[in-house]
Amino acid sequence: MTQNTKNGDPETPPPATETLAALRALVSDRSGLRGARGTVPFGIHDIDTRLAQGGLTLGHLHEIAPAAAGDEPAALGFALALIARHLARIQGEVLVVTARGHPLPYGHGLAGLGLDPGRVLLLEVEGDRDVYRAMEEGLRARGLAAVAGLVDAGLPLGQSRRLHLAAGETDRLLLVLRPAGAESPNVAVTRWRVAAGKALRDRFGCIERPCWQVDLDRSRNGRTGHWLLEWDHAAHRFGLAGALAGHAAETGRDRRAG
Repeated sequence: MTQNTKNGDPETPPPATETLAALRALVSDRSGLRGARGTVPFGIHDIDTRLAQGGLTLGHLHEIAPAAAGDEPAALGFALALIARHLARIQGEVLVVTARGHPLPYGHGLAGLGLDPGRVLLLEVEGDRDVYRAMEEGLRARGLAAVAGLVDAGLPLGQSRRLHLAAGETDRLLLVLRPAGAESPNVAVTRWRVAAGKALRDRFGCIERPCWQVDLDRSRNGRTGHWLLEWDHAAHRFGLAGALAGHAAETGRDRRAG
């Protein structure tokens, strides 16, 4: 897909790798988005009031990480729930790019989170460098409502700036999932740390609603916090789980964040 500069002249095409060529071919005929909104609200007052714009701002970079080794599935599930909530409100699809070796979401699991597999474009690449390149291409493509990437290392400052600038020209949800403990300075406007919570199960022992312990460690121009969240995949809605429903801010993690 040909990209144009602001003055209408063609830009130098990106490197002609098979991965990027396949990505262009995949999204080149997608229609543009309609009805985009400026944020993805959680629908929970205590969370949305701690975010500067009342929700996750579109066109900005957001970082998600497992709380500890072993919490990677929980962090991925939380990210996919955010994407599902966004796609329930808007047309378009999500591009999920992962470095080789990460578990790929599968159809039944996506559907179980309320995310239509037909609206998910999965792309597996060799490493973090290719993940970031594909994400930048995705941010320039038409028809995508969200772009997410799973990387092996921390989010570098320089690369975070590139993604943030590319996203700033769009109205898309942009998420980067990095490993536990791989913290590095970057320009992400929010940083989330996620661990598995005790999920509600049905009478057969199957998970009825996923549950996560979620820390908002960074909220630019907002406040941080801690919550125990449940996810209703049918309603595409978050809720406060268990005893925390009546006193979400009781943890005392109410620090100002810049």
